[in-house]
Amino acid sequence: MNKNLKLITPFDPWHSKLCTCPPKYSFSPWTGCSHKCTYCYITPYIFNAFKPRPKSFTILQLKNELNKLDKNKPISIANSSDPYTPEEARSLLMREVLPIFIKNGFKLLIITKSDLVTRDIDILSKGKVCVSITITTLNEQIARRLEPNAPSPISRLKTLEALNKAGIPTIVRLDPLIPGINDDLNSIKAVLEATHKVGVKQVTTSTYKVKPDNFKRVLLAFPELEGYLNGIYSRGERINMSTYAPKDLRRELMLKVKEVADDLSIDFATCREGFPDLHTAKTCDGTHML
Repeated sequence: MNKNLKLITPFDPWHSKLCTCPPKYSFSPWTGCSHKCTYCYITPYIFNAFKPRPKSFTILQLKNELNKLDKNKPISIANSSDPYTPEEARSLLMREVLPIFIKNGFKLLIITKSDLVTRDIDILSKGKVCVSITITTLNEQIARRLEPNAPSPISRLKTLEALNKAGIPTIVRLDPLIPGINDDLNSIKAVLEATHKVGVKQVTTSTYKVKPDNFKRVLLAFPELEGYLNGIYSRGERINMSTYAPKDLRRELMLKVKEVADDLSIDFATCREGFPDLHTAKTCDGTHML
């Protein structure tokens, strides 16, 4: 264990010019995630990213760091590695650390695509917590190709429903939208209508950002789209070490989601797309729900 290594750090270490998140902290109990999503962006900078390891730290170390932080800023768990990677079912690491944050008065933003978060509703319901669940599509076949080891879309819908029934505010992350895979209007409507029915009041969305390694995985999973996706991203723009789709296409996709959200009276926000003028949600990450 490296006692000098910070467990909790300021969010957005890359200082993205497109980030619209309010000030907050970031904490990841795990290094890596075994959901093995094809579009995952952590593989260039996390060694063995699909073989998660629990971080080595003591509860005393965690408490000491919390004593030095501003309680007005929420803590986001987690922004690189899913805190509910399948291995969490055996380790119970989140059940160990969540009470520490809540007892010390910190607000929490949890980001996951796992139904395992429902295991901890008894703890989460005691604090100021907002949970964001990623659902890229309700099509089970496409989901299996995109996110091989993640829980099914239906499981994630049931998770959102259980959280809302427990009084824990939620956001659906329709993220990422990948041209030719999950960006058609019917797919978007299906996700938003289903999540609206189970009580979700906000959608935050973004487009797929290409990095060489994740692009290889996406093309292996969807070889029939190689020419189409190459054509789109060859015209894209380089931002923060990733290749974005052309700006006009990104705005078109964001507007498509916004129109559906508006029809359902769901708050709307984008994530690092450069279109804050489209937002109807007070914050993109759910800070205002805390």
